[in-house]
Amino acid sequence: MQIRRAQTRDAPGIAAVHGRSRHAAFSGLVPQDQLVALDPAREALAWTGRLTEPRRPAAGALVAESDEGIVAFAGYGPGRTAGSAEIGMFYALPEVWGTGVGRALLAAVVQELTRAGCTRVTLWVLEDNDRARRFYEAAGWRQDGAVEVDTTGGRPLLKLRYQRPIR
Repeated sequence: MQIRRAQTRDAPGIAAVHGRSRHAAFSGLVPQDQLVALDPAREALAWTGRLTEPRRPAAGALVAESDEGIVAFAGYGPGRTAGSAEIGMFYALPEVWGTGVGRALLAAVVQELTRAGCTRVTLWVLEDNDRARRFYEAAGWRQDGAVEVDTTGGRPLLKLRYQRPIR
């Protein structure tokens, strides 16, 4: 398993992981039409654009890659407050859930953000996504009390903010 900075050529692999893992993780949590509406070709194009933008400190994407290709990815950027960063996307194929790939990728993201000078990192998790919440809590992340309502699919979904100080 190799964890590295995402490159433009990784866009189709990232889009494939995003689609499959979203479907597996969010089935029953978000409206079904949101899950099937994800178009891999359109997502790959969007990722190509994201990955060709000029790099900024505390912004980018990492991928976890096996011999079979990309199995997980994380996208991150500057946070909402000075010195902070936010992980906006963190997805892994269901086949690698529980294998340590996610823990290694999360640690690599925190290491990248530490090198970029960040002192705190946050991320948002659906309130009903018990698997993800257990994963982040086991890695030392804690809820900080902030709640956001996501109405993207027409049905309000609560998202909880998790944070972690970094050195």
